[in-house]
Amino acid sequence: MNQTNKRYQTYLQILREELVPAMGCTEPIAIAYAAAKGREVLGSIPDCVEIGVSDNIIKNVKSVIVPNTGGLKGIEAAAVAGIVGGRADMLLEVISQVTPEQKEEMKTFLEKVPVRVKAVDNGMIFDIIIQLYCGNESAKVRICQYHTNIVCVEKNGEILYDADVPENSEDKANAEIGLADKTLLNIKDIIEFADTCEIEDVKAVLDTQIQYNTLIAEEGLIGDYGANIGSTFLKFYGHDVRNRAIAKAAAGSDARMSGCEMPVVINSGSGNQGITVSVPVIEYAKELFVSKEKLYRALVVSNLIAVHEKTGIGRLSAYCGAVSAGCAAGCGIAYLQGGGYNEIAHTLVNALAIVSGIICDGAKPSCAAKIASSVEAGILGYHMYKNNQEFKGGDGIVNTGVEATIRNIGRLGRDGMRQTDKEIVKIMMDEE
Repeated sequence: MNQTNKRYQTYLQILREELVPAMGCTEPIAIAYAAAKGREVLGSIPDCVEIGVSDNIIKNVKSVIVPNTGGLKGIEAAAVAGIVGGRADMLLEVISQVTPEQKEEMKTFLEKVPVRVKAVDNGMIFDIIIQLYCGNESAKVRICQYHTNIVCVEKNGEILYDADVPENSEDKANAEIGLADKTLLNIKDIIEFADTCEIEDVKAVLDTQIQYNTLIAEEGLIGDYGANIGSTFLKFYGHDVRNRAIAKAAAGSDARMSGCEMPVVINSGSGNQGITVSVPVIEYAKELFVSKEKLYRALVVSNLIAVHEKTGIGRLSAYCGAVSAGCAAGCGIAYLQGGGYNEIAHTLVNALAIVSGIICDGAKPSCAAKIASSVEAGILGYHMYKNNQEFKGGDGIVNTGVEATIRNIGRLGRDGMRQTDKEIVKIMMDEE
């Protein structure tokens, strides 16, 4: 694929947009980012905070520890972290520079300043509205569609910035204004791009992914995080490359969901998906002694396939994003071992047929176990192909051809699980 080709440039832009560093679970970090921007606009520490969030934000923030807060959890903590210690210019690393003094200030702020949270439904799956008040002064910041997409900024009721948001409800749920056109993604062209792309075009973003995601995976195995899925997996199933790949991916999530203060490079807006799509491929590359160039190309495959799967589903859904990433990791592993279109297409279909029923019930320690199951399915999907076995079109949600199956998965996650998503949120809120 030629560098001047539109598809080449689009795929390259997708990698640059999707593979960015973030500290902490990205939904609470998006809240912190909006709050930090709000404080910047307000120009002072507020004496009252109002937060409006869509159901999926509630689901993904409720149970996760916000890093650099001294163990605080939830929507209020995420907003206060951004207000007290956030730097809006650092985007999804907004609270990476918090000081010990600011951690104490956060606790004091939560004790003394009213912070009110309410659910909002503006037809957007991803929606965050932060309103800050200090005396007669006020500031408002709204993020929707994806984690850094500020669409509205106001001060004292005056609009400082206002972006177009799609009017149609279907467009609202799926459109991502300002980002590369992901509808150009398909498995055949992803593989061609991976085979032919100039390494210098992708090296910087992939080097950061390799470094950050490997470090947090190793930290997850060493430390006592979450339910310790990674170390449990190795203890009972052994240390061969398959088990290491599964365990390390799970361990990265173990650490991240429990407030580990290390950054990751995300995929499709998710740190867990970024870890899942990369760490198993990196582990297999070490075992197979492949060249660094081969690893880069395999990571291009796994990252872009994960984004392709998620495009039809949307950023947030009742469909677990680890499934998309784990199945894509299986494709990257297949590529490392010389797999081309047939191997990768069959790997992906086989894997999706196995684990597409896993639900997303928010960010929390059990994400690590779902990652383990998804990576295991991705590897099994490849081994099935190598053993001349496959799930065929007409087997449940599997259709003839990989692209048709991906479309079915998008329909399942976006439309079929919409009511499931609502019930999950209700269940989670009833537990309080």
